[in-house]
Amino acid sequence: MAGLVALLAGVLGLAFGSFANVVIHRVPEGRSVARPPSACPRCGTEIRPRDNIPVVSWLLLRGRCRDCGAPISPRYPVVELVCGALFAGTAWWLASADPPDWWALPAMGLFVWMLLVVTVIDYETRRIPNALTYPLTPALAVLLVVAALANGEPGRIVDVLIGGAGAFAFLLVLALINPRGMGMGDVKYAAFLGLGLGYVGLGAVVIGIFGAFLIGSVISIGLIVTRLRGRKDMIPFGPFLSIGALLALLFGSQIADAYLSAVGLA
Repeated sequence: MAGLVALLAGVLGLAFGSFANVVIHRVPEGRSVARPPSACPRCGTEIRPRDNIPVVSWLLLRGRCRDCGAPISPRYPVVELVCGALFAGTAWWLASADPPDWWALPAMGLFVWMLLVVTVIDYETRRIPNALTYPLTPALAVLLVVAALANGEPGRIVDVLIGGAGAFAFLLVLALINPRGMGMGDVKYAAFLGLGLGYVGLGAVVIGIFGAFLIGSVISIGLIVTRLRGRKDMIPFGPFLSIGALLALLFGSQIADAYLSAVGLA
């Protein structure tokens, strides 16, 4: 059953990956994600339905517009494939739980979709749009509350709220202390991450945030040492928050057990 659910979720993830590409392209520019229909940026020809099948169309077209031959960035199929993998992995994780947590599927689908979208947008634009965090943070909270109540675990709602508030407050303090090192977009995004990880447990919130700083520090030092970035260059923190959150979501318990074992507490 877990394998079938993961397969179906992966196919659905490909479709949501296609929508993620629209969001990544349009939201930073303040444009609607619904209108106008997708079109080639060079010739302006509207994308035909048969040319809008995730991954497959890009391969059949050999990465070029059918009408003018302009190259289509490989980012599009990559985003679709990654989104499909995230959906499949998350569904497998939830379906393999004892008992399976079917009610959390919509919330966690939204959660990992947001991780992907914010990672790409922040990497490309150095900002996390309010147009994403403002509507999707309360939407995630509602979905998580529904899942907790449907599972007969109302106590999880408290962890969700504490996780969101705690992550937001922690990064807000850092942003106030060092505005150049932490943007308000990161702070608002942390509230979203805290809600999702809080559903798993408050320990996952700690692991996710700590992991983000650890991974960010290691990669940033590596970029400076290799001279790919300078000490004064701005490095977006959103992708590190996303990576830390994903690791905490899928492997939080294993990471906690490994840590406790290493310090002799397990």
